[in-house]
Amino acid sequence: MPIVHQNDRCRLTALTPHLLRIEWSPSGTFTDDPTQVVVDRDLWGADRGELPLQVEPWRGGVRAVSDGFEVRYDGADPSAAGLSVQARGGLTSYHSTWRFGEPVDAPLPGTTRTLDDADGPVPLEPSILSRSGLGVLDDSRSLVRTGPELTDLTPREPGAVDLYVFTHGLDFRGALRDFHALTGPVPRVPRFVLGNWWSRYHPYSADEYAALLDRFAADRLPFSVAVIDMDWHLVDVDPQIGSGWTGYTWNRDLFPDPQAFLDDLHRRGLKVTLNDHPADGIRRHEDAYPAMARAMGIDPASGEPVEFDPTSERFWQAFFAHVAGPLAEQGVDFWWIDWQQGTHTALPGLDPLWLLNERHFAQQEADGLRPLVFSRYAGPGSHRTPIGFSGDSLISWESLAFQPEFTASAANIGYGWWSHDIGGHWAGAKDVELAVRWVQLGVWSPVNRLHASASPFQGKEPWRFGPEGERLMGEALRLRHRLLPYLATMAERAAVEGISLVEPVYHRHPGRPEAYAHRATFFFGEDLLCAPAVTPRLPGVGLSATPVWLPPGPWFDLQTGRRYDAGEHGRELTAYRDLGQTAVFARAGTVLPLTGGEPVNGVDLPEHLELVVFPGADGGHLLVEDDDGPEATRSLARTPLRWDDAARRLVVGPAEGDLGVLPATRTWSVRLAGSSEVHTLGDVPVGEQVSVELPDPGAPDVLGECFALLDAAQVEHAAKERAWAVLRRGLGDGGAGPARVADELRSARLDDALVGALTEIVTAG
Repeated sequence: MPIVHQNDRCRLTALTPHLLRIEWSPSGTFTDDPTQVVVDRDLWGADRGELPLQVEPWRGGVRAVSDGFEVRYDGADPSAAGLSVQARGGLTSYHSTWRFGEPVDAPLPGTTRTLDDADGPVPLEPSILSRSGLGVLDDSRSLVRTGPELTDLTPREPGAVDLYVFTHGLDFRGALRDFHALTGPVPRVPRFVLGNWWSRYHPYSADEYAALLDRFAADRLPFSVAVIDMDWHLVDVDPQIGSGWTGYTWNRDLFPDPQAFLDDLHRRGLKVTLNDHPADGIRRHEDAYPAMARAMGIDPASGEPVEFDPTSERFWQAFFAHVAGPLAEQGVDFWWIDWQQGTHTALPGLDPLWLLNERHFAQQEADGLRPLVFSRYAGPGSHRTPIGFSGDSLISWESLAFQPEFTASAANIGYGWWSHDIGGHWAGAKDVELAVRWVQLGVWSPVNRLHASASPFQGKEPWRFGPEGERLMGEALRLRHRLLPYLATMAERAAVEGISLVEPVYHRHPGRPEAYAHRATFFFGEDLLCAPAVTPRLPGVGLSATPVWLPPGPWFDLQTGRRYDAGEHGRELTAYRDLGQTAVFARAGTVLPLTGGEPVNGVDLPEHLELVVFPGADGGHLLVEDDDGPEATRSLARTPLRWDDAARRLVVGPAEGDLGVLPATRTWSVRLAGSSEVHTLGDVPVGEQVSVELPDPGAPDVLGECFALLDAAQVEHAAKERAWAVLRRGLGDGGAGPARVADELRSARLDDALVGALTEIVTAG
């Protein structure tokens, strides 16, 4: 960690060849301790040798050059003229130079604290990435950690500046690796996070909740998390005590036996989180008040409230001993910290949300759990305490349309585990199509948490949305649980490599303008590309139209198996989909693991897996499975799945690692994308290797797909007949082929959407 330059008030430090720290202190006091955001600055280990850096005098200051940056500083008070950093590596000198005090050119957005009241796009906080190759993390207002406790914090001196300049060019993943090294890794989330969550702001009773879960089970709707909103606790309290937003005492009118209620949820395979608005502390009506008051030196007879004071370690110790701890012993698995009460505490500059998240997370870890907190974003570094709650979404197409871009952009600041109100929380109007599309987006979101307000008309139970809505929402929920094997592997990747499950396309293709233009398209894990439908269907054809850019290479539609050749430079297209389809693509060579059989509640490791192979290239998948336990005692097994395209052979296993976490034997069902033929390998010991050869399924029935589309379209029969004549003539034996058919369709006096949808099918390959 070489100091590039230091004078009485300024210090420049090279942390890596692409990461420069700039400090300015009016008193000449520099910070070496961790801060709220930065946990480690020793990023260039001794085993890597001396950090390559050329340093020479410049204008009374210094000029320093590494592989990634050139910094010039004149030794005076920092200014745009006297302090600049240029990203090296073939980028333009003008746009790739940052000057002190000026904004970064062509920045890429990060995320924001909440989507409350957002009806479409909202301004996002800056990230560390930009198209100009530079990013700046401003840690100037972050408090300094001065001791072992999270409450051991002190403010910076007034006027201090602490900046981190990332000069990774367009190596966005490289910048994020340095960011996570600096600010801490992404934790491994428990597997139950990856299933479906049920959430509603509604005063459920224990009996009503049990009846709801019975209905879900009867309808084959699997869930992994039960979210109990604030009515679990007493809300109608004496106004002299305060409001009912904060509470920790079960409402016995609704839950006469809380222990039995929680036991029943666990028996059904669900984890449980309770809503907590902690701002009002612990007041005299709470069951925990006497013990909490005594722990804080208050006479319980006085009735004086125990104030919520996140700056006090004494408060936290008492809170976890007498309030949260007993509830955890009852069976509360983690907390939903629904903080909405401002950004100030007794310590100037300390946002209570940051400490709430960090303290709850640390307590779960200390209790020997794989830690988890469900809370709002508290600024850079919040990736250390997933899961994020994005707030009360408005029910509108505009709100839905912004969520894919919002989720993907959060990866630019390393924040990969957002949970949205799937279906929307409040306002709006009932719209079956909108509800279906939102649940389909939830399948391809980091967390799929259905949610609704307390209105009796806004529940997200699928049966509220008519036969078609019920069927399609059910299919989406079952698909999400079938994806658990893939999702668990991608969650492992997020923890090991810091790569978000939902990742902007430009992270992998930073040199392509199309990747930036299609910001609602995103990678979902290593192998899938998603472009969810977020606009209503077009009249007549009954299809949504979603612009997509496919990166170079062959891709397959996940649902239809239709192949798309994107060539060497990628391909722009419009994906036309009916209400039962979402535009999700798998790259050639993908082996997608799914849970086989009937999805059920919970996330136990399956005895039956289905493997879908997308041919056209060699590839595979390394299935990662563990016991979901704490890091210190974690047991892990890996099962390689390898596809040899030339031999058309899939090799499964053998599993490696701690095989005790896996079922002793498994059934593997294997099929090629687009084929209904399933090959089953039954009762295979996990320590054995097996293989299966998959025959070529033959050419797709393009004419059949086109006929089905035309038959469903609500347009004039004459238009259908003109289109059908063009298709039969051009695609039949001796026909002119797809390109000519596409031209003829455009001149056949047809609706633009009908032409577009038919052209997508005809030219897919």
